[in-house]
Amino acid sequence: MRIAVLKETASGESRVAATPETVKKFIALGATVAVQPGAGEGASIADADYAAAGADVTKEAVKGAQIVLGVQGPDPKALSGAADGAWIVAGLDPFGQRARVEDYAKAGFEALAMEFMPRITRAQSMDILSSQSNLAGYKAVIEAASQYGRAFPMMMTAAGTVAAAKCFVMGVGVAGLQAIATARRLGAQVSATDVRSATREQIQSLGAKPIFVESVAGIEGEGAGGYATEMSEEYQKAQAELVSGHIAKQDIVITTALIPGRAAPRLITDAQIATMKPGSVIFDLAVAQGGNVEGSKPDEVVIRHGVKIIGFSNTATHLAADASALFSRNLYNFLSAFWDKEQGKPVLDAEIGDAIRLTQGGKVVNERLLGA
Repeated sequence: MRIAVLKETASGESRVAATPETVKKFIALGATVAVQPGAGEGASIADADYAAAGADVTKEAVKGAQIVLGVQGPDPKALSGAADGAWIVAGLDPFGQRARVEDYAKAGFEALAMEFMPRITRAQSMDILSSQSNLAGYKAVIEAASQYGRAFPMMMTAAGTVAAAKCFVMGVGVAGLQAIATARRLGAQVSATDVRSATREQIQSLGAKPIFVESVAGIEGEGAGGYATEMSEEYQKAQAELVSGHIAKQDIVITTALIPGRAAPRLITDAQIATMKPGSVIFDLAVAQGGNVEGSKPDEVVIRHGVKIIGFSNTATHLAADASALFSRNLYNFLSAFWDKEQGKPVLDAEIGDAIRLTQGGKVVNERLLGA
C-alpha cells in the first residue's frame, strides 16, 4: 500500500496532510509513504524530517499511490500516475467544488470527503471540522485582541482602572466554545448565543453569560448531526432584536455560524454595526462562506462606522503547525481504524464509508450530492 502526501497548491494554504509522527504510524501498519518535496514547509516541517521518519521524499510521490492524502482537494491533473481507483482523502469541499468531484469520478478515483465524517462517537477522532474549528475559534479571539486598541483583562493600577473588554460570541459550536474559553482566559467579560437551546449549559460551564431568545417557545434549532438549522421568521426577528440591544454594548464580537451546504446566515447588519462603539472589533469566522457580517471581506480589514471587521478565508492555516498535526492525526485515525492486516489496506464499513464517499466506479454516489 503506497500512500502519497501532496504539497498543497491552494493559495494561502500552509498546512500539510501528514507529519513525521503519522508517517511513522502508517509505516508501522505496513504501508509505504511518499511525500512531495516541500510539502511540510508551511508547517515548519523539513523534508529531512520526513525522510528520517521513513518516508520517500520524491517529486514522483503520486506515482502508483493507492491512497493520496491532502488538506484540500488536489487538482485531478496532479493525480496523474496514481493507481486505478486510488482513494483521494482530504477536505474536498463537495458543495463548492462539484465540478472537481465530477472530474474525480471521470478519472476513476474514489474521493473521500473528510468534512462529511458523521458526528458519531467513534468518529470523533477523525473529525477534521472539529479539530480545525477548535484552532480557528482560538485564532479569531487572538486576532481580534491584536486589532483591538485596548487591553482585554481588567487592570487596577496606580494610574486608574482599565475596564475588562466585553466579548460576545455568536454561534456556540466547536469554534464558538473555544472562542469563549480563549476570551475568558484573556480576561474578557464574555457572553454568547446560539439558536440551539442545548448550548446554554455549555456556555455557562465556561463561565460566560448565555444570551437567548426567551419569547419564542418550541424552537430548539438542532439539526442532523448536531448542526444548527435555519430558524423560523418569528425566531429570526426576535433574535435580531435581542442581538441589536446586546451588541451595542460589546467591544469584541466573534461570529461562527455555518450551515453545511448553505451560505452562511447573516447575523449582523450594517445598522447593528452602527450601534457599536468606535474601535470595536468583529471577527467573522464564516467570511469565506459569504459571511455572518454585512460588509465583511476575506483577508481584509474593513472599517464601517468606526468598527473593524476582519476574517480569514482560511483561519486554521494561520496556525499551520498545530493545524497540520491535528489534521494529520484525523486522517491517520480514520485510515488505521479500518486497516485490514490481511489485505494490507483499509476496508470501510457502510456507516462511515457511505457518508464520506463521493465517487466510486466512475460515478458520483454520495446521497447528499445527488440530492443537492
